[in-house]
Amino acid sequence: MTSKLYVGNLPFEVTEDDLHELFTAHGAVTSANVITDRETGRARGFGFVEMEQADDAQKAIQSLDGQEFKGRNLKVNLAKPREERTGGGGGRGW
Repeated sequence: MTSKLYVGNLPFEVTEDDLHELFTAHGAVTSANVITDRETGRARGFGFVEMEQADDAQKAIQSLDGQEFKGRNLKVNLAKPREERTGGGGGRGW
């Protein structure tokens, strides 16, 4: 069963390959995504890593949460399920 991890406080220059490599040291990584701004394409400072085994995900959390990576202290924890979004704002609702 895979486990999805939230990775916060990432350096803005970090790539998905960097993230994948960092977490591979703790187990098999299914995917690594750095979230970028839609308009500028610049990294927003957080991402998600999906690991094959829940045990490996827990090891990664214990090892990497609070650790320095490229000058910033990472925040690593289990990702919360994405909340459903309701309709967009700004309209008159007619």
